[in-house]
Amino acid sequence: MTVLLWILGILAIPTLLFVLWLAWVFVKEYVKESRSPSAEGNSEAAEKFGLLPPERQNTDHAAPLPADWAAALSAVRGGEWRPAADVLRGIGRDWERRSAAAYLLAEHAAEDDTWLLGWETEHPDDPDAALVRARSTVILAWEIRGAQRANHTTREQFEGFHRMLARSREEIARAAALNPDDPTPYITEIWVALGLGYPNSEMDKLWADITARAPHHYEAHFSALQYWCAKWRGSERLATEFAERAAADAPLGSLLTALPLIAHYEHDESEDSAVDRTPEMVARVDAALADAAAADPAHPRLPELRHLLAYYLSLQDRDEAALEQFKLVDGYVNALPWRYRGDMAEYYCGVRDASAAAVAAAAGPNA
Repeated sequence: MTVLLWILGILAIPTLLFVLWLAWVFVKEYVKESRSPSAEGNSEAAEKFGLLPPERQNTDHAAPLPADWAAALSAVRGGEWRPAADVLRGIGRDWERRSAAAYLLAEHAAEDDTWLLGWETEHPDDPDAALVRARSTVILAWEIRGAQRANHTTREQFEGFHRMLARSREEIARAAALNPDDPTPYITEIWVALGLGYPNSEMDKLWADITARAPHHYEAHFSALQYWCAKWRGSERLATEFAERAAADAPLGSLLTALPLIAHYEHDESEDSAVDRTPEMVARVDAALADAAAADPAHPRLPELRHLLAYYLSLQDRDEAALEQFKLVDGYVNALPWRYRGDMAEYYCGVRDASAAAVAAAAGPNA
């Protein structure tokens, strides 16, 4: 009898393991679905908090643009370059704002550079025009390549991509020579480094040029982190080490506490939200909250950190704090983590609405 029970016990182990696995999958999927865009009944709570539905979310920007930037972008669409020149001249040596504004202008130049050609004709050695040209050339190169993985990208696309990146190096060098203190041309080159596959040693030299000019520049660090990610020229270890080192060395208010969160997001392939609730991740979010609170409210990248905070606070069931961040960015969704989704507005609203519903439920029916 003892032998028989022992045999039956051995035979029961696979069944027990299967049941435990099934329970784990159920819990994981339950948590996932409760925070997914498909969850029903949450949009009503979000509406009561004054939050906007998916169709009213702006998918072009992470936050409203300053009025003069918006006016300059409207002018260049009409072929007029002078408001754009005024914006960059007015920004001066505020490198964070300069890189952000130059990128927005360069996006339009990559589509139609008629207005930029007029600017260059009238002021052939203007460093601001040269910077926009350099950035637009890199943007155009990536548009030629397309967003598909390498095995879905044609030979013609790759040839055009590499040809345009080679040209962009000349434009970047010219922009750097015309304004030697400006880190933005070197930041632009990081995306050439990704595309052409700079070796790590060459990237290190480029990084030294950047940090000598702007040691805690947000866009520079965000771009460099992409280079060090496993999907490009690094690994999860290298990206995480880069992110943690930058966050530890940066002053409060620099927003660089976003980097460890981004490094985690870029390499997180788990379907289990428990990986986002570890003490380490909670500490990272707390550090980022303090960073956001200390930052200049006009910092052009602050909304990007708020989007990340809203996402991870929601995953950590810290719904009141998440809702506070959602209220500060609602209406604009072109930021991580939503940006990586084709349905970015719907995905954003799904996660946001789950937190709104949780807050409403905690407050009770009479709140």
